Amino acid sequence: MELGKGIPSVSYNLRHGGSVLINRKDSRQSLAQIAKLGSYIEKHNRSAVIFPEGTRSKTGHPKKFHTTGLKILLKKAPSAIIIPISIHNSWKMLKYGKFPYGLGNHISFEVHRPWENTGEVEELIGNIEKTITKALIKSA
Repeated sequence: MELGKGIPSVSYNLRHGGSVLINRKDSRQSLAQIAKLGSYIEKHNRSAVIFPEGTRSKTGHPKKFHTTGLKILLKKAPSAIIIPISIHNSWKMLKYGKFPYGLGNHISFEVHRPWENTGEVEELIGNIEKTITKALIKSA
């Protein structure tokens, strides 16, 4: 929700471009919004992005995934293909807070092989978490 206010262009696009804004302090509202997003992407054959790690790590070591939202998304959008992406060094941008930014750091993205939702959600999420975590630890 905090990204939906005060950031020129970004906030407007989040509010009006089909995104769902979640309140991280209200899990019931967050899960209802994720369920709504899952139904929407299934019905309209759209894409969605979810960050199950939550808030960016301050050390670069990946945090444990919060899987409830991802489980709901996979339940509501069973035909979705999951493409895990590791974002390398993003933590360095804000390691000192919002000012000064970690200028001069290189951020890279590693796109992993796609996974199909076979209905074994726990196993699928575990495999995705391992894939992302392994790539981030390897590059640290």
